[in-house]
Amino acid sequence: MAALFLKMLTLQTIKTGNHCIRRCIGVYIVQKTPLSLIASAPRLSHLIHAKAFSTEDTHNDRKKSKKNETTFSNIGRKISERIIHVFDENGSDLGRMHRADVIRLMDERDLRLVKRNSSAEPPEYQLMTGSQIHEERLRLREKEKAAPAPGPTLTKELTFSSNIGQHDLDTKSKQIQQWIEKKYKVQITVKKGKNAEEPENKVEEIFDQILQTMPGIATFSSSPRPVKGGKAVLCVLRPLSKKEEIAYRETQGTQKGDPVNKENGNGRESDVLHQ
Repeated sequence: MAALFLKMLTLQTIKTGNHCIRRCIGVYIVQKTPLSLIASAPRLSHLIHAKAFSTEDTHNDRKKSKKNETTFSNIGRKISERIIHVFDENGSDLGRMHRADVIRLMDERDLRLVKRNSSAEPPEYQLMTGSQIHEERLRLREKEKAAPAPGPTLTKELTFSSNIGQHDLDTKSKQIQQWIEKKYKVQITVKKGKNAEEPENKVEEIFDQILQTMPGIATFSSSPRPVKGGKAVLCVLRPLSKKEEIAYRETQGTQKGDPVNKENGNGRESDVLHQ
């Protein structure tokens, strides 16, 4: 019995010694280990995602805000200014009004409020009906479609022979006129025919005939000149400028009002078209 108790006491002493050794070693390791190695990594759920700065994003936001400002639409009751300049649905000037009075007027007449000029001081607004806003949007949409695309003037090219028939020449003249009306330049190249009996000035006559189908619309951007070693003649037609259109209309009005100028009418028209 004493031997068994002694054996149990020996085993307990060994266990206690091992535990003390592990504790001492653990404390020593912790003291020698840098804090950067034992610090726990931050959890991903605690990370804050910051939006990267970009000048392109800022530029796009400005473009969007500018587009929204210029869009013709009802702003509702969101009037940011305290005092505004108001026009009624008939275009009459109501003068300066407090936004509370404007909202009251909108409710009484069942009208919408549209911004006209935000750069004015105070900003200008107009009261409109729903149908008026719809009609104005349609008008602006048609105006945008009719406006020429910004950028350099494009050039269309057309090539045919001097032996062309009258019907085909009329068709090509109509096509050229359509391009000119869309503000295109048209480069025309006429190849000289191999017929020896063809007049020397036939190509020039073809150019003049084409130009005469578009009075007050087109003129020569570059006069006819020989190309390809004299085997063809090239010219470029362009739309008349606003100044040239006005001068042409004035010339036409003078010819109709003055009988003396009627005899020289063709010469004046030619001067406007060939300048």
